[in-house]
Amino acid sequence: MKNIFKKKILSLIILFIGVSFSSISAEKVEYLKTDWSFKGLFGKFDRGSLQRGYQVYTEVCSSCHSMKYVSYRNLAEKGGPEFTESQVKAIAASFEVMDGPNADGEMFTRPGKLSDKFVMPYENEKAAQAANGGAYPPDMSVLVKARGGGANYIYSLLQGYEDPPIGITLDEGVHYNKYMYGNKIKMANPLSDGLVEYADGTEATVEQMSKDITTFLMWAAEPHLEARHQMGFKAILYLIILTILVYFSMKRIWSRIETEV
Repeated sequence: MKNIFKKKILSLIILFIGVSFSSISAEKVEYLKTDWSFKGLFGKFDRGSLQRGYQVYTEVCSSCHSMKYVSYRNLAEKGGPEFTESQVKAIAASFEVMDGPNADGEMFTRPGKLSDKFVMPYENEKAAQAANGGAYPPDMSVLVKARGGGANYIYSLLQGYEDPPIGITLDEGVHYNKYMYGNKIKMANPLSDGLVEYADGTEATVEQMSKDITTFLMWAAEPHLEARHQMGFKAILYLIILTILVYFSMKRIWSRIETEV
């Protein structure tokens, strides 16, 4: 009996040590941080950053990643990039959209309209996987909300590509990224300094492009963020005023009661 008891104790100790090491190895990575304009109660999106972020998405990301929940007209809405309506019409018209069927029962292509969703890079999931070595590029519409770490994670991931440490081997088509879970990612490094030429003249460093595309993706995931912040501020202000009024009303009532007593 004593031997059985000792074996059980030893097993529990080994299990505890194993769990402890697992916890240490699974310790969260400290993501890069930056001064996000949209954070906090009074946070607002940087219009310039949103417009630059759309440019990065269009010129770099859209060849693989879709944004199926965003329409071209959203680009002109208040709280977003706020392009002019004429600019958005030109943007939409620059894309060919599949439509139909026509009177002959056939599908056809036409220039995009404001009401159209962003054009998909692939016709279906299988085509996307075939073009990307079996990996399916995730839709970016709500990517910031779908990933732990949010904006900081996306911002860090785009800057986390580096050569693997000594002793770590990667399969063909796999890349090392210190901010990716497991440090392995199939997506090649999408950014490099000067990859795009910003229309507003901003220098297109990897850090700047990472910040701009992350800001754009944050807006796509939360297009009503500014309106929500404004509503929250108004609600807090209302509660403060209400509290003050209730306080003085109760004070007046109790003063009358004390006088009568």
